[in-house]
Amino acid sequence: MFSSFSSFSLPFSIPRILGGNPGSIIDIKSVDIHDVETQHEKRARTLKHLLKLNHAKHAILFHNLQFHNHMPHILGSAYLLNGTPEHLNDIYESESKELVFWEDSPGEISDFDWRDYLGDRRYQRAYVDFFEDQLVLHGYNWKAVLETFLFQGKEPLVNCLVAGLGHPLIHLGYAYELNSKEVAMEALGMATTQYNFLHKYLDDTSYTKPSTYSTSSPLQILQKVSEDKRFDNLSDYPDPDNIEDIFKDHEAAVMEHWNAWDLPNPKKQFEDSQYAAVAILVGSHKNHEKYDFFLVHLLTTSHAVRIILPFIPAKLHVNLVRQWWLITLAVYISQLRPKIDLERITSYDLKGNDWTGVDKQAVVGKWSLDAHYVKALRAMKESAKTWGDAEQYYLKAAYKFGEEFNGWGGFGVSEEGARRGSASGL
Repeated sequence: MFSSFSSFSLPFSIPRILGGNPGSIIDIKSVDIHDVETQHEKRARTLKHLLKLNHAKHAILFHNLQFHNHMPHILGSAYLLNGTPEHLNDIYESESKELVFWEDSPGEISDFDWRDYLGDRRYQRAYVDFFEDQLVLHGYNWKAVLETFLFQGKEPLVNCLVAGLGHPLIHLGYAYELNSKEVAMEALGMATTQYNFLHKYLDDTSYTKPSTYSTSSPLQILQKVSEDKRFDNLSDYPDPDNIEDIFKDHEAAVMEHWNAWDLPNPKKQFEDSQYAAVAILVGSHKNHEKYDFFLVHLLTTSHAVRIILPFIPAKLHVNLVRQWWLITLAVYISQLRPKIDLERITSYDLKGNDWTGVDKQAVVGKWSLDAHYVKALRAMKESAKTWGDAEQYYLKAAYKFGEEFNGWGGFGVSEEGARRGSASGL
């Protein structure tokens, strides 16, 4: 299934989830924070105004409340890759074409009932309005609002950020990185409207229990998943809309592989997970085919976890990484467990190219207006910066992805436009 793997033993143990103990802290430095509210150069001013304009005009959900507003993602990525003010304006014009204006919700949200409408996408406007009211009450300290609604309570929202194909998580990452209260309130709006059954696996500790095997390597577990006959014949085609059914009909099997990931050194295991996220996307791609639209979200959500970890309470670090692992297993299975070949990446000839060429692909290349393409390139670059790239693994993956990319696939038999970004099972 996977090339470049040696054999490994499978001891029986429970995942080492250590709560707030020192061993559970994933101690990585914050990425550079770009406070566009206070910077005065033209690029920053352009980004600030476009983020505010999108926030004021465009709903966070559209197309029958299935698709997500990616405007902050691609604007932020292009800005951080040194895109020009003109390019940022071009992105806004292009991305705006498929967005929709805000519409009123069926009712308002209050302090007393804000949890009553979790998961009801019709309340997207009401939730954003509610959180902006809270912003006023918290003295415009948007991080205090996040602290109150994301991290507190018996079932905190932070334990369901991977719902909606991880868009709440991705959105939150850009809020922190750009120090944007508007993007932060949108992220809370996404977290509440996308909330679903996935939260229980983090909120209910009974789901964390010994597995039949154990390894600290995510890729080794994916190898086991690929060979697991319990997932055979789930579907004739890739279909992320069947994820809820996967959990309903094969929960024990999913939990077995989820709990198999041992984290004795959470920082090292998080590094391994970022390596795996790149391998899943680029190593599974087949020549002359389109890249999988749903697998790329495993990379961009991993990148979001990297951005967010330095800003959240240490007791949440391991759970956030395991939350990413849960959605990774779910999407990988729903996409029919494609073969992952590491040699596709490691054998790539860079021909002397460096990250300058990746930046150019992202901001002036043919696909520079495609949000997921740009985010993927940037995620790989940030992983290289975070962990080092002595073997040029991340650089090779980024160049190979940029060279091969020719649009998104992985939608199964349904029409691409009707399926793009829906993932209703998430």
